[in-house]
Amino acid sequence: MDFQKLKSIIEGMLFLAGEEGLTVKQLAEVLEQRSEIIRDALEELKASMAQEGRGLQIVEIAGHYQLATLPEHAPYFEKLAYSPSRSSLSQAALETLSIIAYRQPITRVEIEEIRGVKAERAIHTLVNKDLIEEVGRAEAIGRPILYGTTKAFLDYFGLASLKDLPDPEQFADADSLEDETQDLFERIQNEQLTIDDVNR
Repeated sequence: MDFQKLKSIIEGMLFLAGEEGLTVKQLAEVLEQRSEIIRDALEELKASMAQEGRGLQIVEIAGHYQLATLPEHAPYFEKLAYSPSRSSLSQAALETLSIIAYRQPITRVEIEEIRGVKAERAIHTLVNKDLIEEVGRAEAIGRPILYGTTKAFLDYFGLASLKDLPDPEQFADADSLEDETQDLFERIQNEQLTIDDVNR
């Protein structure tokens, strides 16, 4: 494989991996290349990003390589995060919030099993907006974080308590999370549209 193409693919893979990152071994297995070649490609990528003054860098944390922003740009990211125009929640965040509201306390892995896709970015957004918070640790390997909704969640959506969420028993199958979350998702979307209209 052409070395430039290899670097390009690695950059894309690191982007997709997000905060979890990838090890040299993982990259080598997927790309069917020797570890030494992968390390060389990573080092060249790191050097070229720095030399070109790119907005991203490659960092290694506990043997995992990941893309990260530059620390000196942090003030601009904070302004973006709290910008009024960024107040709306994405569909992924709304779906994740619905699942947490019904199944709390719940771990990230459990959320991802239900949604079928990664939820790390959505969880990060919801934590930053104070709609969910860490409520404990699960009694499982690695003691993963348990998430639950906050008082701000109730205030944001005009709920007196979690008892005001649509009753799961109204569904034919009380264990049907898909129906439960879809109902709450629609309620949250309607509430979001109302809030956006007021802010315009």
